[in-house]
Amino acid sequence: MLNMAEGLARLEKLAAHPVVAAVARAFADAGRDLAIVGGPVRDALLGRVTHDFDFTTDARPDEILALVKPISSVQWDVGRAFGTIGARVKGEQVEITTFRADSYDGVTRKPTVEFGDTLEADLSRRDFTVNAMALRVPARTLVDPTGGVEDLIAGRLRTPIDPAVSFGDDPLRMLRAARFASQLEFTVDQTTLDAITELRESLAIVSPERVQAELVRLLQTDDPVRGIRVLVETGLCEQFLPEVPALRLEVDEHHHHKDVYEHSLTVLRQAIELEHQRHPGDAPDVPLRLAALLHDIGKPATRRLEPGGGVTFHHHDVKGARMARKRLQALRFDAATTTVVSRLVELHLRFFGYAEGAWTDAAVRRYVRDAGDELERLHILTRADVTTRNKRKAQRLASAYDDIETRIATLREQEEIDAIRPELDGNRIQEVLGLKPGREVGEAYRFLLDLRLDEGVLGEDEAEKRLREWWAARG
Repeated sequence: MLNMAEGLARLEKLAAHPVVAAVARAFADAGRDLAIVGGPVRDALLGRVTHDFDFTTDARPDEILALVKPISSVQWDVGRAFGTIGARVKGEQVEITTFRADSYDGVTRKPTVEFGDTLEADLSRRDFTVNAMALRVPARTLVDPTGGVEDLIAGRLRTPIDPAVSFGDDPLRMLRAARFASQLEFTVDQTTLDAITELRESLAIVSPERVQAELVRLLQTDDPVRGIRVLVETGLCEQFLPEVPALRLEVDEHHHHKDVYEHSLTVLRQAIELEHQRHPGDAPDVPLRLAALLHDIGKPATRRLEPGGGVTFHHHDVKGARMARKRLQALRFDAATTTVVSRLVELHLRFFGYAEGAWTDAAVRRYVRDAGDELERLHILTRADVTTRNKRKAQRLASAYDDIETRIATLREQEEIDAIRPELDGNRIQEVLGLKPGREVGEAYRFLLDLRLDEGVLGEDEAEKRLREWWAARG
């Protein structure tokens, strides 16, 4: 809960920061208003770490640039058209923006940039009340015209103006509501939720790249599940990631199965917990988190109701991998992320065959080979995929995965299985069999690779002998 006295003390400390003090002095000497705005003020009140130095001022862009030049080592004005000038002051990056009073056409979400004259008017056009607070400097006066402090205390997300107007101006704010719900662990105000539900189809005017960026920011939070629930329950998720709400499969009285939607959210949470345990301090692993969320999206399309009340989802891993690739491409994810996520979805069931019966060394080698560089992510995803309430079953699966990781480590030491390849390369295959480059060389290579996976290290002489025998048997 917000302790206001402590929060105000942190605001004092923020205002006294050498970077803030230097910028504030330059603008005060010029007779200009200046305030720290948005996230830095919110986070200082909440006691959260922030590295942002965002300011707003009544000075116009040309004057901002002139005022920061003497106190900064470098400046950039790529945002000049929107009133923003960036600079590096005492080694820190700052952004200073002229008061804004924009209007929107409701078609492109691109604002008609209009500069404003007052701090209060600028704050009222921002996305949420908790982001619509400012600290005037050097005066150190908190400005909160829309009740942001009260909403911080209540743990509530609310728009400064009518949410229908706010979201109508910029539909991307609806996605930001979900992201801030997770980032701040806040509840979205009911009126705001109702507006998202009503206006969800307006997200169509937002570019896939911007939608993707907000989805990534949501997944980078410590508890994205809170925000995902907002997206699904308002229907907003159906506009850009319909595979997730589709996981809410109907269960009739005759055919019972696990709640796939709730299972997927649990897997996501458990994957994040394992990520923190196994790689403390690392940046959030977005491809892993995407794979955890999407790993079962092939189930709705592959569900079959069997006589006697059984339900099957045969090949949902393969189907899901194709669906994940298509959706991530539509959201303009980069090729590397798309490939990683679809591969993890495709492989997420592979381990359960091991749990049912110990694998041979050959099967372990193939598992490592097929996972490739994504083996560690596959370890985490597979462990997270165990959500059974049966403690005995959960323990059996955990022990089985402990065992497979131990065997992989042992084989790594013995055989360097991360770089498994035949003991004869393509050139040597051509020499032994008297072949020219072509399809038959590739077939011979695959034969030797399978041999290496099945039997381990044979040595070049034995590999050559087996190759000749295989070639002779082909006639």
